[in-house]
Amino acid sequence: MDAFFASVEQLTRPTLRGRPVLVGGMGGRGVVAGASYEARVFGARSAMPMHQARRLVGMSAVVIPPRGAVYGELSGQVFEALRARIPVLETLSFDEAFGEPAELAGATPDQVREFCEGLRTAVRERTGLVASVGAGSGKQLAKIASALAKPDGVRVISAAEQTGFLAALPVRKLWGIGPVAESRLRSLGIETVGAFAALPEAEASSILGGSIGVALHRLARGIDDRPVAERAEAKQISAETTYETDILTLAQLRPAIDSMAVAAHRRLTNDGRAARTVVLKLKRTDMSIVTRSSTLPYATEDLTTLTAAAQRSALDPAELGAIRLVGVGFAGLSEIRQESLFPELDQAVAPDAAVSEEPTLGLADVPDPVVPPATRSYTTEIWYPGLDVEHAEFGHGWVQGAGHGVVTVRFETRSSGPGPARTFAAQDPALTRADPLASLR
Repeated sequence: MDAFFASVEQLTRPTLRGRPVLVGGMGGRGVVAGASYEARVFGARSAMPMHQARRLVGMSAVVIPPRGAVYGELSGQVFEALRARIPVLETLSFDEAFGEPAELAGATPDQVREFCEGLRTAVRERTGLVASVGAGSGKQLAKIASALAKPDGVRVISAAEQTGFLAALPVRKLWGIGPVAESRLRSLGIETVGAFAALPEAEASSILGGSIGVALHRLARGIDDRPVAERAEAKQISAETTYETDILTLAQLRPAIDSMAVAAHRRLTNDGRAARTVVLKLKRTDMSIVTRSSTLPYATEDLTTLTAAAQRSALDPAELGAIRLVGVGFAGLSEIRQESLFPELDQAVAPDAAVSEEPTLGLADVPDPVVPPATRSYTTEIWYPGLDVEHAEFGHGWVQGAGHGVVTVRFETRSSGPGPARTFAAQDPALTRADPLASLR
């Protein structure tokens, strides 16, 4: 899919079409999850710090928080459209997959291109989104070709051009060659895939090590017989968030754990399995990571029980050090569920007396623990840019801006075209939060 996250935002919020959209966290620790092609022109890209991307794009940048539910729904629709033509798909992510249609065995490049255009048409008709398709004799060539096809195109690497095409590529383009391997090869004067392929297999193995060197050497020579296969079920389901400011007390940490447990549980419910092991992940400000896990005597999908297990693994930041990221994961996944004979024991959490007595940096007089805002969830604000809302008179929309007691909403959905903007008092009872999936109407 082309710029999937940003394209979904432009699809469901027509006012954003043609504008440089950045999807991700707005805070100092926010990261770009997706950038539209209009934003990429300025050098913005995924995984870049948001402050850097905003600086590159300038005042025209539109920053939107991610909406996982909408991406997941459209991702499912994309893969349904593809599976109607390719029954077996090997999914790599929300927006990318391999397919190996049996009817293309022995097909001409033109026939392959026609099939790929049919896939693109099917996806566009089902979702309104643009897909680019690459095709070749193996996974590596197909993936390279798909990158060359973007945006909005098809690239078929025929058998006749395969050898010359591969030989001219920088060695880093070879699947599995990272910075260390690239540096090692360049130090030996090997800068292209062709130069690497020309080495004897034994020498490639000596340079990059055993079976890995041999496998990469085969790929460099265009030998890629890895089959397309459905991916195995996930072994762990998790959710994590980086916080805008550090978590300094146990009183702040506990609601953060609750929030991540709820998010992970939502994914567990969608997965349809139960979990036996609960993992708590804490990243300190020095970027070191501490994980603790607890295993229940049975697999369960009960939120209270799973959350309690995560809470029992909590470590006091006063002793551990300031925390910037909190994550909760569920492992030991199973289709089989069993109820506890003593649920009150499994759901017990350490008493409040266990909360640190260390100074709370000015938070001691606040009735409820103040958790720093997450860089990607924006959960601490009533109205924030990108939030889906519903108005009794104007219908579904999204917040364009808020502050000083007012909120500006753009009313539009996928099928509406660019919609009107209206400004309301922040306390207007006719304005409520809405299900993000309603933007797909």
